[in-house]
Amino acid sequence: MSRATPFKMRFVHLDLKGAPPKVSYLSEVFPLFHALGANGLLLEYEDMFPYEGRLLLLRAKHAYSPSEVAEILRLAELSELEVVPLVQTFGHMEFVLKHAEFAHLREVALFPNTLNPHEAESLALVKDMIDQIMALHRGVRWLHIGCDEVYYLGEGETSKQWLQQEQNSLAKLCLSHVQAVASHVLAQHPGTTPLVWDDMLRDIPQEQLKASGVPHLVEPVLWDYGADLDVHSKIFLMGKYQECGFQRLWAASAFKGATGASQALPPIEHHVRNHEQWLQVAVSGPVDTLQGIILTGWQRYDHFSVLCELLPVGIPSLAACLQSLVHGGFAGDVKQRVEHFLGVSSLEILDTVSEGAGSFPGSDIHALVTQVSLHLRSSVDTLLERNRYVTGWFSPYHRRRKLIHPVMIQHIQPEALSLLSRWSSLVQQLEAALQLAFYPDTIEEWLEENVLPSMQRLQGLLQDLGEAAAPLLPPPSSEPLRGWGPAYQPGQHQDSC
Repeated sequence: MSRATPFKMRFVHLDLKGAPPKVSYLSEVFPLFHALGANGLLLEYEDMFPYEGRLLLLRAKHAYSPSEVAEILRLAELSELEVVPLVQTFGHMEFVLKHAEFAHLREVALFPNTLNPHEAESLALVKDMIDQIMALHRGVRWLHIGCDEVYYLGEGETSKQWLQQEQNSLAKLCLSHVQAVASHVLAQHPGTTPLVWDDMLRDIPQEQLKASGVPHLVEPVLWDYGADLDVHSKIFLMGKYQECGFQRLWAASAFKGATGASQALPPIEHHVRNHEQWLQVAVSGPVDTLQGIILTGWQRYDHFSVLCELLPVGIPSLAACLQSLVHGGFAGDVKQRVEHFLGVSSLEILDTVSEGAGSFPGSDIHALVTQVSLHLRSSVDTLLERNRYVTGWFSPYHRRRKLIHPVMIQHIQPEALSLLSRWSSLVQQLEAALQLAFYPDTIEEWLEENVLPSMQRLQGLLQDLGEAAAPLLPPPSSEPLRGWGPAYQPGQHQDSC
């Protein structure tokens, strides 16, 4: 492996608040992560962690059991991947504060994203979450305590009163909570250093940051997922943090989940460029300041948003990004290495995604999702909006009134049935492939968001066509298609595992 990389630590982020993979799938991808150049994992459990006691209600339906968490850690160790758990402790607390039992701890009563830092119970809640996480992750060198995007901080009634005092400010309010959480980690779990996302720290005056004591408690993770991130501003920010007293800094890039809340296919070129920019920051900034880089792979923008790119679909992007970090860029020989690892004949990073089969874990999901994402909606749109027989003789006006010239049935129905049959078959293949990697709720959500709207439009055309034809012709003799008939509802599949 090349020594060109300035990043000694290269951690892959698994965002488990959406489409959490089955442990069996993780057992397949961890060795690939290692082979590609990763040496660590950032596990953002959110509601997939097996909380106990009063926190039991935080568990998702398919939350990992304690034994499954232990198995994930064992598999990571086998692949030489150091694990860093992540627990949100300030912002992005929707998975906790959405519950009625904890709603009184919201900063703003209407919004479940931010914790009220004035309530003693808030800190007690966070401590309990941390201690339960650490009980299953003994001996970890780092614990990420989140603290990013603390929206509406200072807008709660208690905060408004507190801020009226002359010596108080939003920065002080933020830093005091970070200090309290980090101090608990260091006191109760010696040997474990807290990491925090850096966005809430960036604009705090240097002297105030230094005086808060926070720089001696945490290591900030500077995140930027842009393909055109400002290298000079990052270097300046690193210098500011060093002068404040932060001993070590981290970078955070993205291999998926950062270019659109409903993005289905990762734009690989964007993500490769993002990593090339971070390489420039690392080689141009203060020597040995950046301890490592976290390649984030967001699965939702927040707890309530839709799914973005599924992990198997993001693996080609992850491979290109990791190998770019290992070898100092994405030259032709690096591209060939990535193609070899993935078992693909050609990886075209300029396209939205490369089509074609591969041999990496989940490559069948990647190929089928690509076909659905690139062609399902467009093929249905073509039939409904550009087919001259549909637009000319079976327009919305005709469909509402069930009017059609009999000869037009022969022009429209066979093509619509053929299209429905082709897509129904492919979607059934995709559903079967998804069952090997994901839990039923993930499969239901992805199909309902990305497949069902187009299939319903196609089904609706055939239904209207049948009703218009009924007074004129005998009923069609074709058998109903399994799985996508009028009574089909997403999620009516059997989990094969």
